[in-house]
Amino acid sequence: MQSTLATNSPAVPTGLVRIIIVVTAISAAVMELIDVTIVNVALNEIAGALGATIEDVAWVVTSYAIANVIIIPMTGFLADYFGRKRYYVASIILFTIASYFCASSTSLWELVFWRFIQGMGGGALLSTSQGIIFDAFPPAKRGVASGIFGMGIILGPTLGPFLGGVIVENYHWSYIFYVNVPIGILATVLTMLYIAKKPGEGTRKSQIKIDYAGILLLAVGVGSLQYVLEKGQSDDWFESETILILTVTAIGGLGGFIWRQLTTAHPVVNLRVLGKGTLGVTTIFSFVAGLGLFTSVFVYPVLVQRINGFTPTMTGLSLLWPTLVGIPLFPIIGKRLSVGASPLPFIIVGMCTFVVFGFYSGTMNGQADQWDFFWPQMMRVFGVTMLQLPLINQAVAGLPPQDFPSAIALNNMIRQLGGAFGIALANTFVSRDYAQHRYDLVSNLDPSNPLLTERLNQLGGAGARAYKILDLAVDRQAYLLAYLDTFRLVGIFFLIILPLVYFLRTKKKSAQEIALAAKAMSEAH
Repeated sequence: MQSTLATNSPAVPTGLVRIIIVVTAISAAVMELIDVTIVNVALNEIAGALGATIEDVAWVVTSYAIANVIIIPMTGFLADYFGRKRYYVASIILFTIASYFCASSTSLWELVFWRFIQGMGGGALLSTSQGIIFDAFPPAKRGVASGIFGMGIILGPTLGPFLGGVIVENYHWSYIFYVNVPIGILATVLTMLYIAKKPGEGTRKSQIKIDYAGILLLAVGVGSLQYVLEKGQSDDWFESETILILTVTAIGGLGGFIWRQLTTAHPVVNLRVLGKGTLGVTTIFSFVAGLGLFTSVFVYPVLVQRINGFTPTMTGLSLLWPTLVGIPLFPIIGKRLSVGASPLPFIIVGMCTFVVFGFYSGTMNGQADQWDFFWPQMMRVFGVTMLQLPLINQAVAGLPPQDFPSAIALNNMIRQLGGAFGIALANTFVSRDYAQHRYDLVSNLDPSNPLLTERLNQLGGAGARAYKILDLAVDRQAYLLAYLDTFRLVGIFFLIILPLVYFLRTKKKSAQEIALAAKAMSEAH
């Protein structure tokens, strides 16, 4: 009965039905985003349980991001081919099943495999949820819809470490995945009952040609590149035959993908739109924004647990409080953008805030507590808030409405690719930087220095135990310096691209153009 009601419901739902639709779509999107970061606070526990190193366990994070990068640009195409509602339901089910098998994994690479499958299902949830929320509001209120969705965008990645911390401290690490199962089942049922099909949905299947070659080249290129970035440092880069082969494969795969998309009549990702409007430059900002968000949320939990002695719950709370303070900004920004405000000032403020965040975070020390980290984390939240919605709006600035779906898909893909690249870069950078800092620290341990002698005496004399304790202290300090340098590196990335805002300038939109853009943004998802 409810299913019939959903199918025959008006184009714009109202009342309780709208609330259910918004809650369902937000729950699915937040569930996907939570799983990007929920494992971050559990990396130590997963590594210990599965007998892996922290560096190898990073694949649990990056395999999910790689799957997102591959599937996100194809979301619009797949929704057209199968029908948006059918594709959305199938994605939730795939995500839920993969979550169960992630929790049941008994080896690292089994977990990495199911995380990849989970990412394939989750990749559709973000963009499609946004479109469903847009359709639940009339055009005049779609600024509010953007704000509501934006709150989920920032809440998800930050809520993940908090929930992960609580679960890891009180239960087994596998429950960070089991928790998705009941949510996924509920979201599936509510979607089938209350979310209506769009007019003509799923009727164009016979008219759509699948670019199998493009999909294969994208998967091979991105997968090979990510492996090179993740394992290059530990495998001594091009001294490894595997790294050498996969580097060539990555260049060939990505180069072939670009050539294929520019020459085929039915591309899976329309790269031609990169030459229109400001999209080409905007994707650079989206890449760095993704790098900044994912890298900072990946490095921070490892830093404070390994160096500052935070428990997983403390780590999650220290990320949660700044986020709750910053969330109310999203509806305000969404409302301003919906009435024609230029996204450029927001982008400039967000970029500058991330620069300050990177360098300020680089001043922390091993004795810093939760509240010492509050202000830098508050800056991170503020920076993400200033960038998220404005970059989506900037991506479609100057484009005709028919190009909106391709532009938004590309922008989302580049943001996720920036995140995957950032995590790989952080792992490599920390590894190299740690070795350099340790060498520098050890080279300054002069046996004739009375301060060193005094320190050894405090540790019980110049015996093996004292030297072991000193070695651990040097190790801890070297890791601390490496993590702080990683935050500074994030700030440097934002600083380098800041001058490019000059190329984001566009003419002011008329009221008619704003209305058309709002309608097209809804249809794009």
